[in-house]
Order: sequence, then C-alpha cells, then structure tokens
Amino acid sequence: MVKGLKGHLMENFEVKIVTLEALKAASFYGFGETPEMDAHNAAKAWLEKHSLIKPNGYRNFGFNNPNPSAGSPNYGYEVWIVPSKGLPEDHGAKEIEFPGGLYAVAYCPSLDVIGQTWQKLVAWRDSSKYERAPHQWLEELYAPWEFSTDRFDLYLPIK
Repeated sequence: MVKGLKGHLMENFEVKIVTLEALKAASFYGFGETPEMDAHNAAKAWLEKHSLIKPNGYRNFGFNNPNPSAGSPNYGYEVWIVPSKGLPEDHGAKEIEFPGGLYAVAYCPSLDVIGQTWQKLVAWRDSSKYERAPHQWLEELYAPWEFSTDRFDLYLPIK
C-alpha cells in the first residue's frame, strides 16, 4: 500500500514522503465530547465480530470530521478500518472508497504531543518544495486498543 519512501530531517524531525494507494474501508463515526472513543469502540466491535483483531490484520486510520470549533466541546471523528485481506462479505459497515494520494508522514510517539507533531509537520511542508493538497489529513493508529500504546503516523496531504 505504500510506495516511494524517502526520508528527510528537520531539527531531528523525520518526515517520509509516502504515496498512499487507493483503499476501500469500513467507516465508523463518533460525534460529541469523546468522538475518538465512540468511533474506535464501534470499530473494535466490528473487528471482533469479523475476527479481524490480530497482528497485521488491518490498518486503522482516523481524522476529525468536523474539526473542533470554538465554544463547543463537541466535534466528530471518523475511523477507517482497512482489513489486510479486504472487506469481509456482508460486513454491514458503511463502506468508503478513498482514492489515495501523496503524503508527508511523521511519527507521533504519544497523544500528549499530537498537536505539536502536526504543527511541526505543517512547518516542514511550508519550508519544503511541497504544497498543500486537498485530500484528507489522516492519523494511522498502531495498536489502538492497547491503551498504554498511543502511537501514530500523521499523514499530511501534499503535492
């Protein structure tokens, strides 16, 4: 699914250029004060129902939808589950098709620094030869149900 990895450093901040290929995913949505938890709980139940929670059994992408707004504790979060062997027959989830795109990708070691990591990634893009692109910003989560392990790759769309 990933092509063309190329590393860059900016003040000990490693960025990889990645082409995320088109994908088909099951989509889960949460809205309110804890939308990430709501969307991930729905995704986890679906994965368990289809016996897909296993190492390398799926990829987990997420993003705000809509973003938080001033004066409201509510916002949305969408999770895309991409099973490594494709969506099961009669999966019963909302299905999305994403065309893919070119991304600047940075590792984020903890939820505590996710905002700072996004800011560094945007600053990296702004000082690079790349420009903004219109496709979806993404967070790829690793082991999302191991609550002591909140590691991410952040995908910033570029062209």
